[in-house]
Amino acid sequence: MPRPALFFFNEQDGPRLAETFGPTTLTQLRVLRAGVAMGLRDLSDERAQVVRALNDAGVPVTGWLLLPRDEGYFATHTNADRVEAAYERFLAWTRAKALRFGGIGLDFEPDIRDLDRLMEKPGRTLARWLLRRGRGARVADALVRYRALVARVKADGFTVETYQFPTIVDDRQRGSRFWQGTLGALDVAADREVVMLYTSLLGLVGPSLLAGYAPHCRSVGVGSTGGGIDPFPKLGWSELERDLVVAARSASELFVFSLEGCLAQGFLPRLATVEWERPVVDPPPSVRFAGRAARFLIQQLSRLG
Repeated sequence: MPRPALFFFNEQDGPRLAETFGPTTLTQLRVLRAGVAMGLRDLSDERAQVVRALNDAGVPVTGWLLLPRDEGYFATHTNADRVEAAYERFLAWTRAKALRFGGIGLDFEPDIRDLDRLMEKPGRTLARWLLRRGRGARVADALVRYRALVARVKADGFTVETYQFPTIVDDRQRGSRFWQGTLGALDVAADREVVMLYTSLLGLVGPSLLAGYAPHCRSVGVGSTGGGIDPFPKLGWSELERDLVVAARSASELFVFSLEGCLAQGFLPRLATVEWERPVVDPPPSVRFAGRAARFLIQQLSRLG
């Protein structure tokens, strides 16, 4: 089995980037022949310097569009106009600083303020999400605008990546928009769709869901190794290696969240030694059953849309 192509998410503010992308990191990225999807939390001079260093080192860079927190942070069904404006700012900055990006990333997730509420009051927030799923006209309008944005980005010479929750697989298989309306994620075609299967977020059933969804995905995101916005425990090396090997059974492109987490835990050199064809021990029967039950529930709910 050939080694999958590797990419790393990076989600840091400008002042932290120089520390992350030092000479040793650039060398390790070249050894791994890996790319970087850089979260554009700012358009600072510090970030421009780091992107230029990545360009000079021959490391592919994708501009992962992110918004201010008070605009939702991620791409949702309510803020397409803000994402369009963010892309315009990106273009102006890139041209002014003479930077090279191979692609643009659109991260379809709920509004970050809703995710904050989910952490504080999960039951009430989930109920709100289910109630809002009937806003079909808003979802349809957002799909039109994002598809037009994708066409614009491609016409400007960039490839387009989307970062999606795994429920997009179930909506698509059933011709549904249930999970799109519920979570605010959207089925927008792109050159590369990365399905985020972070076992750190999925708890006990995480490995089972990863194994169940990965065969439907060309590109899979695994993690989290640290960084980012969630408060959940992070993956150690054995868990990350397990997830990479399981995903690589079917996916040809693997994204790791995050680069800064891998650096903090000393994972980059170890990634060059992964035995991609080694067998993986299956979870216990009770865990496999729980994972199948969770997937069945997700599939049945998607029929409601």
